[in-house]
Amino acid sequence: MGIGSFGRVRVFEDFLGMAGVSAGAAPATDVVSRIGQLSFVGVAEGTTTMLVDEPGGVLSMSTTGSDNDNCCIFAGPFTPADGGVVMEVRFKMEDIASSAVFAGWSETLNQTTAPTMPCESTGATPTLSFTGTGGVAGLLHDKDNTTAVWRAVAGDAGAVASDLTTSTGTVSVAPVNDEYDIVRVEIDVNGTARIYHDGLLIDEVKECVTATDYGFCILMLEERAATVEKLEVDYFYAEGGRDWTV
Repeated sequence: MGIGSFGRVRVFEDFLGMAGVSAGAAPATDVVSRIGQLSFVGVAEGTTTMLVDEPGGVLSMSTTGSDNDNCCIFAGPFTPADGGVVMEVRFKMEDIASSAVFAGWSETLNQTTAPTMPCESTGATPTLSFTGTGGVAGLLHDKDNTTAVWRAVAGDAGAVASDLTTSTGTVSVAPVNDEYDIVRVEIDVNGTARIYHDGLLIDEVKECVTATDYGFCILMLEERAATVEKLEVDYFYAEGGRDWTV
């Protein structure tokens, strides 16, 4: 039984009223900084700033123009076993032909060193590869696919989840430049994930993560070509249960 009044841990960042923030001449490995209620880290990231030509508060974050530059906003850690976790984020890409984007849950996140994409996908018949040995569940677009589509992906211990509808990632629609996408990922107390795109359930993956493990809700952009890439974020929401263990 809960021993306090606040059993849920929540983060909602709408980027309203933020002053412009610049990462400056980014080093090869950055350190964690704060953007509102969220944490920010990247590899050779470019600038992060609030847009003034769009309503409602929109954050723009970019890379610097080299392959595998990246930037990431995240919240956590959360534990699904403590009442489940959910994240939802609304964003748009500037150039789908030269970038990769992941939105969702990742157990492995290098918060103080060089962050890496939780999942990547390559080829005409895509092969999913997962970072580290932690659990992953989310939506992925990767330019290294022959066909540009959003894919629901899930895995653990470096392997594709056995209950993922297809081992290449369950396909949603193709991304569109400068068009908002809404990604929502829910994980139950048993580790089952539901992955949504624009309000539609793309896949439900049974017990794809270990529910007692810690993990982060993240949105990450990674460059796939020698051009500056940009991601614009309208809002970011994450919620999990509190550990009431005494």
